[in-house]
Amino acid sequence: MLSLYVKTSNFISRLINREDGVTAIEYALIAAAVVVAIYLLVQSVGKSTSATFSSINAAV
Repeated sequence: MLSLYVKTSNFISRLINREDGVTAIEYALIAAAVVVAIYLLVQSVGKSTSATFSSINAAV
């Protein structure tokens, strides 16, 4: 029974001390922020381009 306790204790200790998951979450958050920034930039440029083409169309 003690062996099972020691193995479980060691497993939980290693699980708590691992940093792989933290790094993956950090990269996912950075990627999400980049996607949002690109989306907002493209949306802004799209509106500006649409307004420019509308004014050109009205002038013709």
